[in-house]
Amino acid sequence: MADVKDQETKTPEESSTSEDIVDPWNVAATSDKGVDYQKLIVRFGSSAIDADVLSKFERILAKKDKKMHPFLTRGIFFSHRELGQVLDMYEQGKPFYLYTGRGPSSVAMHLGHLIPFMFTKWLQETFDVPLVIQLTDDEKFLWKDMKIEECNKLGYENAKDIIACGFDPEKTFIFSDLDHIGSCKEFYWNMVRFQKCVTFNQVKGCFGFGDSDCIGKISFPAIQAVPSFSSSFPHIFNGCKDVACLIPCAIDQDPYFRMTRDVAPKLKYRKPALIHSVFFPALQGAQTKMSASDATSSIFLTDTANQIKKKINRYAFSGGRDTAEEQRKYGGNCEVDVSIQYLKFFMEDDDELEKIKKDYASGELMTGHLKARLIEVLQKLVGKHQEERAKVDEEMLKKFFTIRRYPCADNFKPREESVGGKKKKGKSKPKQQAKEAKDSQPKQQGDSQPSLHSQIDSVSLN
Repeated sequence: MADVKDQETKTPEESSTSEDIVDPWNVAATSDKGVDYQKLIVRFGSSAIDADVLSKFERILAKKDKKMHPFLTRGIFFSHRELGQVLDMYEQGKPFYLYTGRGPSSVAMHLGHLIPFMFTKWLQETFDVPLVIQLTDDEKFLWKDMKIEECNKLGYENAKDIIACGFDPEKTFIFSDLDHIGSCKEFYWNMVRFQKCVTFNQVKGCFGFGDSDCIGKISFPAIQAVPSFSSSFPHIFNGCKDVACLIPCAIDQDPYFRMTRDVAPKLKYRKPALIHSVFFPALQGAQTKMSASDATSSIFLTDTANQIKKKINRYAFSGGRDTAEEQRKYGGNCEVDVSIQYLKFFMEDDDELEKIKKDYASGELMTGHLKARLIEVLQKLVGKHQEERAKVDEEMLKKFFTIRRYPCADNFKPREESVGGKKKKGKSKPKQQAKEAKDSQPKQQGDSQPSLHSQIDSVSLN
């Protein structure tokens, strides 16, 4: 998914100097406290994750004897689109799947890139559902001054960090856009169907593209949209076209999926649901996102313990006072202090986090001691991640990337479709009956085909 920051064109409604700028390529806050997320909910037309949604989570988790993820209780994932409906469907025994992604622009990912994957891993474990992860190496080639070979290579390097998060290889499919699209007819056909439904004026109005932007940028939104349609992955969903999709992502990606939700009904597909996270702040403060191109703004997953210590002590913006005396007298500002914000993401113990915030605000805790505790937390987190990444070899990569029939495919039964006024059975027929009918019926869109061009003449587009 897009996470570049060097795009100069902006959506008109997001270009006002009096408002935070949030789009797939730019994030800039007007306040040192960061983006005003409540205003952003109103601007984007999403819904806050309220007590009703959290109660649905709690009801499901209670049956599984699991705890709520801190990202939910601490408001890190704060906004959604139709998340409640997905949770209701799950309680009714109806399936869904997860979709998230990464736009590879550097060899090393930073802590901010981990947030959606950490939460997505928890969602996969909790609900026991399939997951597709898109590597938008094509998008990086279109937006950045990089060779296409480099973008593709970086995608596979980043995949090692993603796999190190602990995803289930029997339920997780990772794919590079540059490699996958030409290998999966169903995925490409959905792209073309989507592209036909969107005019240039619409995509320009949504993303702010200008006359000097290359046509690859204009057509890219379709590529990021179609993984939210289950028919794009016949090897996982057995040809089912109506499996619900939940997308965990940072809220700057929402414009892509607002467009997707507009187009989905025209294709007779289900609208994807979304759950949005806040932005992970740069070491210099919460007014911007971390940048993979600025080594001093980020803690990278390749950083040594000593590098983490130096970066936090040298660059982490402090909400503390100028002197120890003033700190004891007035206390620190937790709302702008980066160490407090990072602990909110990564400290597991809620009680310890609250005590640290209370002591820092009251002046009992000095900035040096606060940073020292954060350093311990991050050194442990990054060190463990590096150990898991070292275990990711070529064989493991291949397992996640190979198009193969996933074991969970047997759990999905396509609905009967109306063809020529008559109902036509899908793959839910008994195996023997399906085998007998195979030679007498044309291939349908849901049937997995390795070649993009095979049997095109025998299939009509919807």
